[in-house]
Amino acid sequence: MEIRNQTEFLLLRLTADPALQPLIFSLFLSIYLVTILGNLLIILAVSSDSHLHTPMYFFLCSLSLNDICFSTSTIPKMLLNIQTQDQSIAYTGCLSQVCFVIIFAVLENFLLAIMAYDRYVAICHPLSYTTIMNLCLCVLLVLTSLSISTVDALFDTLMILRLSFCTDLEIPTFFCELPQLIKLACSDTHFENILIYVETCIFGGLPLSGIIFSYIHIVCSISRIPTSEGKHKAFSTCGSHLFVVSLFYGTAFAVYISSAVTDSSWRTVVASVMYTVVPPMLNPFIYSLRNRDVKEALRKLISRLTSLL
Repeated sequence: MEIRNQTEFLLLRLTADPALQPLIFSLFLSIYLVTILGNLLIILAVSSDSHLHTPMYFFLCSLSLNDICFSTSTIPKMLLNIQTQDQSIAYTGCLSQVCFVIIFAVLENFLLAIMAYDRYVAICHPLSYTTIMNLCLCVLLVLTSLSISTVDALFDTLMILRLSFCTDLEIPTFFCELPQLIKLACSDTHFENILIYVETCIFGGLPLSGIIFSYIHIVCSISRIPTSEGKHKAFSTCGSHLFVVSLFYGTAFAVYISSAVTDSSWRTVVASVMYTVVPPMLNPFIYSLRNRDVKEALRKLISRLTSLL
């Protein structure tokens, strides 16, 4: 039996034990609040300190805002399902979630590549940095990335609209994920699967290649610095970004491997959580703990906020 459009999907229940559900709810609510608060503090700290009004911190604020949106596209619905004991999600709601997840996931790829390019220009062409990385170019890069991400997400959403779904509508993750939806379709999905691989290569592979290219030139440039102190100072500006890149692409690669080699729903869930929940939560800590300027801006912001209370 095929169902065309008007239907509901069932998301995976994280646990069937009623005693554990309050614990899981509290865990993911805490993660969500930490993600929102941490990224919001980064945005406020950079905005309130004029010394941080530079391209690097402009992109960091863009990344923080994207991480807030990325988490908001998945976690609140999961918390609502746990609270109401209802794992269903409407067809239109599922399509909307797929669309927003793709927008913010693809945009994350582009932002990380842009930040790598920013570090490449700062280290390899320091005298031309302010000329090349002007405000207009920074805004244009972010807006272009957002536009491309949105077009890609809308295209994928329209692709799902073409599919017919069977009566087995259980999605083995805690949110609507494009590959999992395609697996549920009754109609032929050969074209859709090929398209996903092509999009992954373009919107995942090209930004990653740009990051690798940038860091190859950065390493070569740093190796020519005569003093070890100069090398450490130059590389310290890249350490946080390199850590975030490793975290994001490492978890994304884990999602791909888990979906390709195993049918275990629990392994898929763990990989999806690592990809969509963990990086947005950890990014503010990585940048604040490893960056002296951000730590100082946060200290000033917190002291200013406490004085108002």
